[in-house]
Amino acid sequence: MLKVVKARRAVKSPHVKKDDTVLVLWGDDSGKKGRILEVNPGKGTCVVEGVNFVKRHMRPSKKIGKGGIVTKENPIPLSKVALFCSKCNDKTRATFTAHDKEISRICVVCKEPIGRK
Repeated sequence: MLKVVKARRAVKSPHVKKDDTVLVLWGDDSGKKGRILEVNPGKGTCVVEGVNFVKRHMRPSKKIGKGGIVTKENPIPLSKVALFCSKCNDKTRATFTAHDKEISRICVVCKEPIGRK
C-alpha cells in the first residue's frame, strides 16, 4: 500500500489563477509586478513572468536546442504574492459574488471585477 505524501505548502484552492497580475511581496524581486504563467496548488507555488530568474546548465536536446546556460523563471511560494488590482493600482484581496449562475471575483477596495473578461 502506497502512502500519499502531501507537500508542506500545499493549498486546496489558491487565491490567484493563471494570467492574473500579481505583486511580489518578498525576496530580491519584491515590489515587482508580473503575470502568473503557472500555478501548482500541490506544491503551493506559482511561476511569475519576469520574476525569480535562475540559470541552469542544460544538455542539448530537441526541445531546448543547442544547450548551454539557460535563464528561466523559478517558482515562488503562493504566500509571497498578492493579487494586484489595476483600477486601484495596489495589492488587494478578492471576494466572490454570484451573478446569473456565474461566480466572479471582486476587488475589496474599489468593488471592480478582477481577472479575465
